Formats: sequence, structure tokens, C-alpha cells
Amino acid sequence: MKEAILYNKVSDTAVRCLVCNHYCYIKSGNRGICGVRENRQGTLFTLNYGLTIASAIDPIEKKPLYHFLPGSYIYSIAAVGCNMHCMWCQNWDISQSPKPDKLVEGIDISPEEHCKRAIKYRCPSIAYTYSEPTIFLEYALEIMKLAHEKGLKNVWVSNGYMSKETIDLIIPYLDAINIDFKGPDDEVYKPFCGATAKPVISSIKRFCKANIHVEITTLIVPGVNDRCEQIEAIAHTIVSEFGCDIPWHISRFFPAWKMLKTPETTISIMETAKKIGETAGIKYIYLGNI
Repeated sequence: MKEAILYNKVSDTAVRCLVCNHYCYIKSGNRGICGVRENRQGTLFTLNYGLTIASAIDPIEKKPLYHFLPGSYIYSIAAVGCNMHCMWCQNWDISQSPKPDKLVEGIDISPEEHCKRAIKYRCPSIAYTYSEPTIFLEYALEIMKLAHEKGLKNVWVSNGYMSKETIDLIIPYLDAINIDFKGPDDEVYKPFCGATAKPVISSIKRFCKANIHVEITTLIVPGVNDRCEQIEAIAHTIVSEFGCDIPWHISRFFPAWKMLKTPETTISIMETAKKIGETAGIKYIYLGNI
């Protein structure tokens, strides 16, 4: 547990969290939407600081990143919690586990130890992934600073719903990011994820402007965003807002969490999505989970 670095005191007992675009108003004794930021008598604490719930070594293409350190391995870490609740989440057991006020799990591992492991296993970069790195900002930021000192690159795999305040903190230490872009409007974000699209678009723009390497992933979910007009809207938004050169990963859905009865995405829909992207002018398109 550690005092949060991004919040304002609203009163003697209430605070406003500034870490993501929910900007949660949190009364004493309560947590934010993420389930890991708790107001204790007017001080906001991050409950997952220093607690690693998962660590692994992955091919960097699994993030997925195809245009950043291709062919390399990346040391990947996560803490519990997430500021969304995507109904198809494959990692729901760690992203949703502390909500609303459950035990925050994890193994105590120092930032120094994470960097040592990355170097030991000859990984040139560290990924903050599996859950949402915005929600373990304090922990991630300390690791990122130390990683850069040791010549390691930092990669976020994110839903893009972080606040402008968080972006300002991480940009000096961030080298690449993959952002999950679910759609250009709130048709998908609000009912299925508990968020909105505009802040995600804004985040991607800010990272591009800061010359951070950005790649985008869209999970195509049957009955959610698999209609041709929806995919066309996503592709045209990518081109108009971010440009033709940004790599787009189109990922295939498999049943998970609250959508176990939803069928997997067909290969034909995946191929159609790729053609739509190509027609829109996107230069680099990759199909995932096929």
C-alpha cells in the first residue's frame, strides 16, 4: 500500500482520483471503480503497489507489437485491477478480482528485482500488461524509471483510458504502447466496458504526438462490433485520427468471462475486417488469434 500520486482532496474526507478518465469521487472508506484505490480518512492509497499478480517472458509479438523490437522477448508483469469491466475479458480473474472491496492479491516484488529479471533473461524491454497498467501507475512508474536507467525499454498494453495527468507522467519513460480500440463511439464502450470512446481516441493522439511507438488492437466480438459498418467506422477513424501508418491488429474473439455463450469470431469475418482496413488505407494490418 502506498499513497496515490494523482488525486485531489475535495473535502476533509472525500477525494477525486486523477489517474484515469473516470476521475472517481471517492468518499472515506470507499474505493474507486478500479477496486484498488481506496480513500482512508481523506488520503487516497493504491492498494496494489508492489504486488505482482503475474510475470512471464513473452515474444513481443504477443503484446501484440510487430514494429517494435521484432523477434525479441519481453519481460511482462501485472498487478490486479482495471478501470473497465469488458464482458469478454480473458484476464478477468486478475483484472476484476479486487472489485468492489475484496482482498488485493499479489506477491511482493521490488522494482529492482523486476529489472534484474529482465536483464537476467536477456529481455531488452519490460511490458506492463495482462491487467491495466494505469491502475498500478505508482508501481509501474518506479519500474519504468529504473528500467530506463538500466537501458531497458518500457511497453504498455492498455485500454487507453488513462487521464492526461497519467500520460504526462509516463511519456518520458514510455517507449511503446499497444492500445485496445474497441470502436469510434460509445456503442461498445458504455454497455460492455463501462467507459467512453472519446478519451481513448485522445490518448492515442497524445502518444502519437509525443513520438511514442503506437500500435492498435481491436477485438472483433460477434454481436458487439462485427457488423461491416462498425468495422468500417473503426478503420476510417484510425485513418482520419491517427494516420495510415499505425499498425492495426484485428483480434479474434473466443468465449470468456460473461460471454461464454457467444460464438467465436469466424475466419470469414476476420478476413472481411482486414479487407475493410485495406480499403480504408491502413498499411499494416495483422490478424490475431487465428
